[in-house]
Amino acid sequence: MKYAIVIPDGCADEPQQSLGGKTPLQAARKPNMDRVARTGIVGRSNNVPAPLTPASDVATLSLFGYDPLAVYTGRAPLEAAAMGIPLGPNDWAIRCNLVNIENGEMRDFTAGHITSDEGRPLIEAVHNALGGGAAGGRLEFHAGVSYRNILVYRADKSAPFSGDTRTQPPHDIPDRPIGDHLPKGPGGDLLRQLMERSRAVLAEHPVNKSRVEKGKRPATQIWLWGQGKAPTLEPFSRKYGKRGAILSAVDLVRGVGVLLGWKRIDVPGATGYLDTDYAAKGRYAVAALPDHDLVCVHIEAPDEASHEGKADEKVKALERIDEHIVGPLLEALPKGGEWRILVSPDHRTPLRTRAHAYGMVPFTIAGTGIASKGQPAYDEAVAEKSDLAFEKGHELMRLFLG
Repeated sequence: MKYAIVIPDGCADEPQQSLGGKTPLQAARKPNMDRVARTGIVGRSNNVPAPLTPASDVATLSLFGYDPLAVYTGRAPLEAAAMGIPLGPNDWAIRCNLVNIENGEMRDFTAGHITSDEGRPLIEAVHNALGGGAAGGRLEFHAGVSYRNILVYRADKSAPFSGDTRTQPPHDIPDRPIGDHLPKGPGGDLLRQLMERSRAVLAEHPVNKSRVEKGKRPATQIWLWGQGKAPTLEPFSRKYGKRGAILSAVDLVRGVGVLLGWKRIDVPGATGYLDTDYAAKGRYAVAALPDHDLVCVHIEAPDEASHEGKADEKVKALERIDEHIVGPLLEALPKGGEWRILVSPDHRTPLRTRAHAYGMVPFTIAGTGIASKGQPAYDEAVAEKSDLAFEKGHELMRLFLG
């Protein structure tokens, strides 16, 4: 049997006045997702168990069938895996955003969606100034995609961090004062010092000067969060008996797939933003089906739209996912014999708060062996009425695989 998973990141939401009292899922024209719902089943799952932070790292592990309470160690180690950065048993990876802070407030957690070509020299400058030897180890800054980068603390014996170290995702404090959200606990002083010192490094950098001249926001400093040690995950092929492939422009999601033993497939034109090439993702996903039991396509755009508070863009992103990804997969899957498809966000990202949130998210499954329940559409309201609910989101995978 062939399986496909489509993840419209953060698409679960609340009714919006600007959308006539509908959620983005309800407002979007999505005939293919609704076809999955009508011919299959709609339910809901809780992918972020308390006390873990609602974010794609925790939620994606759940969606892929792994209990995050048992295996989660932090966000950054997953991204490090996607970037091919090895971690020793005592090493810690830490997410390193390039951000824009104005008047002590988090103005833009993406530094104006800075490009990778611009971000790389900035991170290299930070590494040259702040990297190298540190008490008990050494610091390495690694450039990633756009504003998303990684700091690695290579510990001689042990690092200053622990499970009590507390950091805050910058995307959860949009346009808010940063003072109460700085790193705390073991190693927090080191992280705060690095963040503070990065300001002087970036202030006069030619890349930032050029961005300002063009009317773009500069990267005013780094923001450190999502720390953790390398996790140990049982390969998906051993746990579930299926060979998988992952298509995503986000290192975090790629990293989860890599650690599960899935093949990473990079798609030209995939940006992790609203301007991603949806059609290319659809083509590459269909092309991957013959060589893999399971193909997963992750699309960040709905989540980004929520972070920016743009309801209309969230609707457009969902419509493009439906047309260019879900549609082609629905056409291709039956040609290979028995098949199933799952459409589900990882977590909720309400437009009202512009931040990730706890709570159930709607999913829909159709295909071989899935009897229709006669549900009319794929959205939050239909899912809420369903008697199919998984309080432990990682248990959904067993139902999907059959």
